[in-house]
Amino acid sequence: MKNLYLSLFIACLTVTSFSASTLAVDINNGENIFTANCSACHAGGNNVIMPEKTLKKEALSDNQMNSVSAITYQVTNGKNAMPAFGGRLSDDDIQDVANFVLSQSVKNWN
Repeated sequence: MKNLYLSLFIACLTVTSFSASTLAVDINNGENIFTANCSACHAGGNNVIMPEKTLKKEALSDNQMNSVSAITYQVTNGKNAMPAFGGRLSDDDIQDVANFVLSQSVKNWN
């Protein structure tokens, strides 16, 4: 019986923390952050520096960048020609822009 209560408690904590993090995402802020910081190189989900590494759904999948955590890591730390934004943007702004990029990729940037 203790195991059942413990399992229910853990499940409630997991759902609560997932819901809280889901609610914290601000796609509109992500769009604003993207426009101000990313669109010079990634307008419309393209990539003017490395054309094969777009932000389109298929390219993100091919490059293992099709999750919020992967995009967040890339934005925070940079890679190759992409600068790191970890010192320039807040963690919340980076989460928002990562969610915006992923949501746009699903819509093919339309």
